[in-house]
Amino acid sequence: MTGTMATRRWQDWVNLVLGLWLFVSPWALDYANQTYAAWNAYVLGAGIVVFAAVAAYMPQAWEEMINTVLGIWLILSPYVLGFATHTMIALHTVVVGVVATAFAVWAMFSDREFEKRWHDSHSI
Repeated sequence: MTGTMATRRWQDWVNLVLGLWLFVSPWALDYANQTYAAWNAYVLGAGIVVFAAVAAYMPQAWEEMINTVLGIWLILSPYVLGFATHTMIALHTVVVGVVATAFAVWAMFSDREFEKRWHDSHSI
């Protein structure tokens, strides 16, 4: 196992647990009756779990990019789907989105190959 894979793996496992939490949160936090918010949590939680699991076993930047997009959607979703007025649910969704995005970006930039490609393509 390379140092890069070991470094990336822990962020992927954190996102996997975060995705599991998001998936069960409608029941745990009692908002399963909030249709849009609950379905958002089920679908995005499952998506984060799948892509974090793939990233943990086959680390590539594309899995992290997908989890970054899913995290950004979580941040925006209370406003787009109309459940921002449910403060606790919206705050929970946004916080999970921020954390998922942060760990996905961190894992992506922990990959030496991705970081090299990023710097090579963005250098003057």
